[in-house]
Amino acid sequence: MADKKAVSAAAKGDQAEKKADKKDDKKSGKKPGFFAKVKDFFVRLGKYFKDTKSELKKVVWPSKKQVRINTITVLVVVLIAAVVLVVLDLVFGGVIHLLIGG
Repeated sequence: MADKKAVSAAAKGDQAEKKADKKDDKKSGKKPGFFAKVKDFFVRLGKYFKDTKSELKKVVWPSKKQVRINTITVLVVVLIAAVVLVVLDLVFGGVIHLLIGG
C-alpha cells in the first residue's frame, strides 16, 4: 500500500516537472523540436492505450444468453420496421398513382 502511494507521489512529481518544463518553453518562446514532438506523440499514444485497457477491465460483458436475446430482439424490430415501410410505400405509391392518373 505504501509502495503505491510512493509511486503515485513520484508520478505526480514527474507530471508537475513536465508541466513546469512546458511552461518554461512557452515563456522562453522556444518551440519543441521534431523529435520532442514525436516522443510526446508516442507518450500520449501509450497513455491512450493504457487508459483504454483500464476502461475495458471495468466493462461488464453480457452473457451468451443475453447476446442471443438482444440479437433476436433487434432482428424482430428491424423486420417489423421493414414490413411497415413496405406497406406504407405501397399505400402512398397507390395514392400517388391514383392522383396522377398514369
